[in-house]
Amino acid sequence: MRKTALTIAGSDCSGGAGIQADIKTMMANGVYAMSAVTALTAQNTQGVEAVMNVPPDFLAKQLNCVFTDIFPDAVKIGMMSSAALIRVTAEKLKEYGACRIVLDPVMISTSGSRLLDEDAVRVLQEELLPLASLVTPNIPEAEALAGMPVAEAEDMAQAARKIGDRCQTAVLVKGGHRIQDANDLLYLPSSGRLVWFEGERIENSNTHGTGCTLSSAIAANLAKGYGLTEAVERAKSYLSDALRAMLDLGKGSGPMDHGFAVGGRYGEALL
Repeated sequence: MRKTALTIAGSDCSGGAGIQADIKTMMANGVYAMSAVTALTAQNTQGVEAVMNVPPDFLAKQLNCVFTDIFPDAVKIGMMSSAALIRVTAEKLKEYGACRIVLDPVMISTSGSRLLDEDAVRVLQEELLPLASLVTPNIPEAEALAGMPVAEAEDMAQAARKIGDRCQTAVLVKGGHRIQDANDLLYLPSSGRLVWFEGERIENSNTHGTGCTLSSAIAANLAKGYGLTEAVERAKSYLSDALRAMLDLGKGSGPMDHGFAVGGRYGEALL
């Protein structure tokens, strides 16, 4: 039987990020993809014109429909711009006993725009992070979650430990916002291990939605039964192949575009 994965995220009408990128990635990685929409965005690779959140009770109905019919083997969570949506998601994940949850904490865009208010960030940390199997912050998000600056490899390790130990959640700090290299760091609080994934920077201006793609590929590989470390490695390699394909559709970044690092051998081009 084919494995299944659910994305809980915002819609990107240009197709490069959000649930559109998630569904493409999950299907390309061999799992059946489902979605629960948290927001509609009017955006493209150049920027965002408008965001319209769905009502929390409507998000709850979407999640009820998915979990009571086609139970997902893994869940990826992306854009959630309000505390109410975060609370509903946490409640439903606990109600249905969801597992293999990958949380991409869409808090700060690549351009530096803050996408969550302080109250929503608090709810995210208190109610959603402890449910996650893995959280995948970029450098600015790791700084916000850990409450410390992150500039060097040692800072990435310290921030990952602070986030992971507080919530007993594995943490992948993405190094794509760093100037010196493109390495990512996985922290496993259950064992205290730090696992570095060395990456190369690929000169490709079309990086819209790379954070969504990475976290969705990880969720897809977890759904297929891979362990966390191998799921991350395979997802990073898939993303690397997608970037090397050099698909030229446009330039820019939107609110669901996150820092990342790539490298490795697995997977096919995204499109």
